[in-house]
Amino acid sequence: MNNVDKHAVAKRWGTFALLYLCYMLLFADRTVMNISLAYIGKDFHVGAAALGTTASAFFLGYTLMQIPGGYLTDRFGSKRLIIISLLAWSLLTMVTGWAWSLVALIAIRFLFGIAEGPYPSAALKRISENYDKSEKSQATSALISSNYAGAAVAPLLIVPIIASAGWRNAFVWLGVIGLVVLVAYYLVERPIKQAATSGAQRPKIEWRNIYSRVWVFVVIGLALNIITKGLETWMPVYFLQARGINLKNLTWLVPLPVISGGIAALISGFVMVHWFKGRERWMISIASFLTLAFMFGLFKSSSLVAVVIFDVLIYFVKSLAFTGIFSFTAQILSEQTYGSSIGIVNFGGQLGGFIGPLLIGWLVQFAGSYSAAFLGLVISALVAAVACLFIRKK
Repeated sequence: MNNVDKHAVAKRWGTFALLYLCYMLLFADRTVMNISLAYIGKDFHVGAAALGTTASAFFLGYTLMQIPGGYLTDRFGSKRLIIISLLAWSLLTMVTGWAWSLVALIAIRFLFGIAEGPYPSAALKRISENYDKSEKSQATSALISSNYAGAAVAPLLIVPIIASAGWRNAFVWLGVIGLVVLVAYYLVERPIKQAATSGAQRPKIEWRNIYSRVWVFVVIGLALNIITKGLETWMPVYFLQARGINLKNLTWLVPLPVISGGIAALISGFVMVHWFKGRERWMISIASFLTLAFMFGLFKSSSLVAVVIFDVLIYFVKSLAFTGIFSFTAQILSEQTYGSSIGIVNFGGQLGGFIGPLLIGWLVQFAGSYSAAFLGLVISALVAAVACLFIRKK
């Protein structure tokens, strides 16, 4: 291997590492918000429904930006969109800590979602540009595992800041870290300029002819993410309020399911390529049906130990299915419209992220218990399992 090849390989790994770290930070923010909800409720004197709206505001902006973000990635290049998204995200993370009212916080989180929206399409397209077809599935699933790594590490680093300096300072420091990583990405990826794709060069998305499996994946992703984002947002509050867990114990309790999900996401591409090659739909279907079974188990659980065990199992099998969707689509999508197509798939998943926290907030407030909320998530898991029956082989 000559020096040019070594430099290219080193740059590719450097890019992957920074994209991974950026993704970790994006999901760390969400975890910090989830842990902070109970304290935000006390600061602004609001109930579960208002807190659910606060959590969902981010996902509304994030969801609305998925398809436009994918289009912009294809139009102006992955590097530019990554830098713009990270800059806006870092600044709005800091502003989150300075929110002066609940209405202001909701507006900031909505804008935050808009800012972060292009990142998944841009980051995944950058991976697609750096790896050949035989490596794409595993590289894609490895990058997506960063979502869970960020959510797992965040409580260990951020909870002490919340405990000692308050939830506001936690967001300010997270934003500062984002700016540092942004500078590092710029230095590694120079030159940033990529040839913009004109309308004539870029194949248009024919909505009527979108691969049928992609639309099924939109539904599956939506239903699965209602579960994930519902649990991710409300389980810290559930443990604090319904189970009487203190903040210190929450530090190790919250990361358990996301560690499980991270492991599943990391191995998802490998499992699909080596164990389910040619039968990819079976991996997604089996994992979705197991998600339904374990979600029902959590709904029927009365002990804290059982709740934690089922929570961990849900994250594992759900992550196999959800990451499997992206690993599979990485094999079948055109690279020229990769950003736009991934935006369509991710739109479904992130719409679930908007619905989940809102749904649980309203169910808890008006039913007066978390049992009704867990039942709602069982129904969502059933929708995902039924949708899997419509995945076509070809």
